[in-house]
Amino acid sequence: MHSLFLPALISLCIGILLIVILTTKYRVHAFFALIISCFVVGLGVQLPTGEIIASIKDGFGNIMKSIGLIIVFGTTLGVILEHTGSTRVMANYILKKVGEKRAPVAMSLTGFLVGLPIFCDSGYIVLSGLNNSLARRTGMPVAVLAISLATGLYAIHCLIPPHPGASAAAGIFAIDFGRLILTGGIIAIPAAVVGHLWTNYAGKKDPAFLKENSGDKEITVPLPGVLYAFLPVLVPILLITIKSFLTIESSGTGWRSVFFLLGDPEIALAIGILLALTAKRSWRKIELGALLQDSAEKAGGILVIIGAGGAFGAVLAATHLGQQISTSLPLGSLGIFFPFLLTFVLKTAQGSSTVAIVTAASIVHPLLPSLGLSPTNGPLLCVLSMGAGSMMISHANDAYFWVIAKFSGLDMKTMLRVYTVSTIFMGLTSFVMVWILSLILK
Repeated sequence: MHSLFLPALISLCIGILLIVILTTKYRVHAFFALIISCFVVGLGVQLPTGEIIASIKDGFGNIMKSIGLIIVFGTTLGVILEHTGSTRVMANYILKKVGEKRAPVAMSLTGFLVGLPIFCDSGYIVLSGLNNSLARRTGMPVAVLAISLATGLYAIHCLIPPHPGASAAAGIFAIDFGRLILTGGIIAIPAAVVGHLWTNYAGKKDPAFLKENSGDKEITVPLPGVLYAFLPVLVPILLITIKSFLTIESSGTGWRSVFFLLGDPEIALAIGILLALTAKRSWRKIELGALLQDSAEKAGGILVIIGAGGAFGAVLAATHLGQQISTSLPLGSLGIFFPFLLTFVLKTAQGSSTVAIVTAASIVHPLLPSLGLSPTNGPLLCVLSMGAGSMMISHANDAYFWVIAKFSGLDMKTMLRVYTVSTIFMGLTSFVMVWILSLILK
């Protein structure tokens, strides 16, 4: 076993390094980088080419079966909420309740809530106009408002489904989505708070927007009511969470069977889509068709990355690398720190939280018995730990970093000092919360 350990470990390190170099230096799409790495790792341990290809197909198919529809429906829900103006309604409602004097808190809360169904970069782009307009009205530093919004979106993006990284890891580890949403949401709260507190402290050093009486006039379009805006977000989460409290045995008859069906993630998200469609009174065929086309195309780009990650995991399983590492390294003493550290390194090196979690999950899954975690709660803790690791460190190789900079007009120095440092605090806070949770669930 030990004679095979060194070449297997070297092959894995080369495969990971290749993913980082191809995606960062040569701008190769993550799908192709992961597939190439499958062959590098497989051939490095002398797996037959036919077995490598078979493993790639099996891994790709299995992960699609687990979460393919969830990613498509989740993406579609987010696109429709953007199009109907529901995200803006939610933001304005929260701002009204919290007050303009506490605008940074309002933006952080908005990011957190809007981020439940919408990917962080899309959510930021949609709300950046409101954010900049608010900065002009209040005279507050744009860095405080912009990065409060960004960290609120980011906290939830890294930890819960239907976001792609968390969804992929949940599929690989076969975790109940409702349980992950509930615990991940709880852990995301202190992460968002810490991100906001650092932003409020560090961003105040930046110059404020000058108040302009004329201000930028926002384009007025018919917006849905508050109830129509919030229901598509809250109902699916509620249904999925309720199902997680029902056991298969108790779901056979009566109202339990209804909630067990409606709480299926695919069904719950489909209900959310239908509710989101009611936010607009009339739909033109061309308009709705174009919207669904956009959703499918967005989801497709995410699915191929996640599928390639599943393929990478299947190839690693075929090499029996997990068994070799577990017998050669003292992983039991590392516990949940190992998945956190691995994802943190991958994220910092190549920039994408999704690629970092998918790659780390493929590596960690076969090592689960060696990490000293219980089979009941260990998979959940590993996924949450990887989510925490995927928060740090967001810097110039992260696309979200540039979305924030571009749409808020912040320079590189401010982004690094305020946003990048906030992601470090958020990741560490999330990991501490996961560690505390691991003590409770022992």
